[in-house]
Amino acid sequence: MLQFLRSAAFCKWTPTSKRTRRTSSGDDWDKFSHPYTKKEFGKWELILPPKQDKSPAVNHNTKLKVVVHTKQGERLYRISPWAKYVTQEDTAVVYDWVHWDPPQPYVQIHPRPTKPRSLRTYEAHVGIASPEGKIASYTNFTNNVLPRIKDLGYNCIQLMAIMEHAYYASFGYQVTSFFAASSRYGTPDELKQLIDVAHSMGIVVLLDVVHSHASKNTEDGLNQFDGSNSCFFHSPPRGEHTQWDSRLFNYSSWEVLRFLLSNLRWWMEEYRFDGFRFDGVTSMLYHHHGIGTSFSGDYSEYFGLQVDEDSLVYLMLANHILHTLYPDCITIAEDVSGMPALCRAVQEGGLGFDYRLAMAIPDKWIQILKELKDEDWSMGNIVYTLTNRRFGEKCIAYAESHDQALVGDKSLAFWLMDKEMYTNMSSLVPMTHIIDRGIQLHKMIRLLTHGLGGEGYLNFMGNEFGHPEWLDFPRVGNNHSYHYARRQFNLVDMDHLRYHQLYAFDRDMNRTEDKYGWLAAQPAFVSAKHEEDKVIVFDRANVLFIFNFHPSKSFQNYRIGVEVPGKYKIKLDTDETLYGGHGRLDHNTEFFSESHPFNGRPNSMKVYIPCRTAIVLANEEIDYSY
Repeated sequence: MLQFLRSAAFCKWTPTSKRTRRTSSGDDWDKFSHPYTKKEFGKWELILPPKQDKSPAVNHNTKLKVVVHTKQGERLYRISPWAKYVTQEDTAVVYDWVHWDPPQPYVQIHPRPTKPRSLRTYEAHVGIASPEGKIASYTNFTNNVLPRIKDLGYNCIQLMAIMEHAYYASFGYQVTSFFAASSRYGTPDELKQLIDVAHSMGIVVLLDVVHSHASKNTEDGLNQFDGSNSCFFHSPPRGEHTQWDSRLFNYSSWEVLRFLLSNLRWWMEEYRFDGFRFDGVTSMLYHHHGIGTSFSGDYSEYFGLQVDEDSLVYLMLANHILHTLYPDCITIAEDVSGMPALCRAVQEGGLGFDYRLAMAIPDKWIQILKELKDEDWSMGNIVYTLTNRRFGEKCIAYAESHDQALVGDKSLAFWLMDKEMYTNMSSLVPMTHIIDRGIQLHKMIRLLTHGLGGEGYLNFMGNEFGHPEWLDFPRVGNNHSYHYARRQFNLVDMDHLRYHQLYAFDRDMNRTEDKYGWLAAQPAFVSAKHEEDKVIVFDRANVLFIFNFHPSKSFQNYRIGVEVPGKYKIKLDTDETLYGGHGRLDHNTEFFSESHPFNGRPNSMKVYIPCRTAIVLANEEIDYSY
């Protein structure tokens, strides 16, 4: 809906309807008031002038409905697809469209931050961002969570479940109102304030946008908006996703393209998001939606009749428009297939994304922890998974995301320490073997993923400190409990619990990257992946990473190859006592290289590397500014 000089213009697209009207709480829900005028191509328009006292044509907080009269004689009550605010009464089943036009709207004052060269992303959900068993608010996130994210060294927030969704337990992926920020967390102005404050901290904010499918809801969703089975979607069966029980857009329709593209611009301009993480891109790219399909990397899997060219062109259009209008816009694709040129520019024939999610990495870590003993870990296989990406296409690496935290799976911390997290995380007593192993491997896995796995890094909220429980939204199966739909940040604030040690490591890992910039550098050179010693060595951005995954063997005078000669010192050490380690390394030690070629590097040096320890060394004789 557009406004001009306090008048109001309502435009709707209902191509199969006979008549369209607007009704509201302001006219006692007279379903025959305010008829729309029919325009070309299935469009309907209603212009309302200001009231006689010059007040707005529609009052702030007025409830509205679109009344669609079908050719079959039905009268349907719908929420506008362009509604920017919808709410749900406590006892209501469906949402109400509410006109949002506050007399004193929030005005964002802080400029967008510069696009980060090294993207360190904190994946977050506003509703669970509190230790309390309830739906948390935008204001809570602004006041209590943003300072933590800033302290941790993340420069990007990826906000989930913002687009309005009637079913909370869908995690925001069954969208009902595409232009509305979810009212369960607060008002549109409170979301604007959240983003504004994040910008003041130098943090960019991305929206987890869902344009791959839509909820099947009719009264408060897009489904059967004009009474037909198509409108915004393909008719069944093409227009239905069998696994998600949702509707699939008709990307060949101009009106659908206008709707989705204007939706992207709305979030960029009205709320001043800095970009998007596009959900479900694999489902969009292929007619089979990735269902029952494994991808080997063979090019025949990507270029054939199985590719949905309509949706592929939509993604190209979306990226072209976003990067043309907003040059610093960031777009990330959630694609598991490995589609070539996904992250190459549109003018090169690519789809135009800036990054893709490296989705094989968390699967590999979970598989290792579930199936292998520590002594059976393959260093070569781990390195292969972390480096297996298309050159010139940036990846976001992550050890775990929200997928691994959901009920039915376990976070890395839970796989490593399981029930002992409830009883043995106190630093006032000696660590048990399970807690010791879990804390050391939790840090090493995340650092290895951070340093080797991509050109960006992502963490899901709470996992940085080893959140002890899974994530489960209130639903029938858990008696509508909020107990697991929360993040227990209070655990970090208890100094006698070891969660703050994992938090401190995550913070210093990000701060070390911020200083040396390995995510913005070319891919690493792996000089060692020793299976018997369980050692991995690589250098990136002239920073040296050394990992000893062996459960019991430490190595004195262990020779490693280095590219740049000089004096090296430890800059990050997982074994530091501050991080729950054993403090076996002296950080005053200076390591001098020798002109002794080793493992494909022109120089080398000898180091002490304790078991289950990783260290990051930097050359004291070079300038690391980037």
